[in-house]
Amino acid sequence: MSRIGKKPVALPKGVTVTVSADNTVTVKGPKGELKQTIDRDIKIEVTETEIILGRPTDQIRHRAMHGLYRALLANLVKGVTEGYKKELELVGVGYKAANTGNTLDLSLGYSHNIIFEIPKELTVATTTEKGQNPKIFLEGIDKQLIGAVAAKLRSLRKPEPYKGKGVKYAGEVLRRKAGKAAGK
Repeated sequence: MSRIGKKPVALPKGVTVTVSADNTVTVKGPKGELKQTIDRDIKIEVTETEIILGRPTDQIRHRAMHGLYRALLANLVKGVTEGYKKELELVGVGYKAANTGNTLDLSLGYSHNIIFEIPKELTVATTTEKGQNPKIFLEGIDKQLIGAVAAKLRSLRKPEPYKGKGVKYAGEVLRRKAGKAAGK
């Protein structure tokens, strides 16, 4: 049996879970409400303090979905109670980030600035301190959405391996390469 799938998802105080007839799970908490559609083969049992998922057979498909949906439900519960944060760093001379509401204005070494619209479900903040790289902070309750937006921002200027310039996640370790060998 799946080690992750058979582990129950603990429900903290203030979180309510409802399962509709079409297997859509709605999780409500202090920070908001999230929905996830679950495959019809996976059985969901909601008690006062936990969610337990079960599968009908040991087919590869059922085993895979068992762990997947348990992890997705755990992410929903954590999102509506604590929320998620992602931090990106702009490494490079002249790289800048500024935001007005949910509109991000990025200067990443191209001939033009990049205007990036952040979804309304997320909040964005930018900081620029002297002697430090500019930073972008993303916050929200949907882990998948934050990851997708952060990946899109990173793809605008991926960190290159020689000088490390580009948009990278905070704490990301880049694999560096040696430059040209001086030879005669």
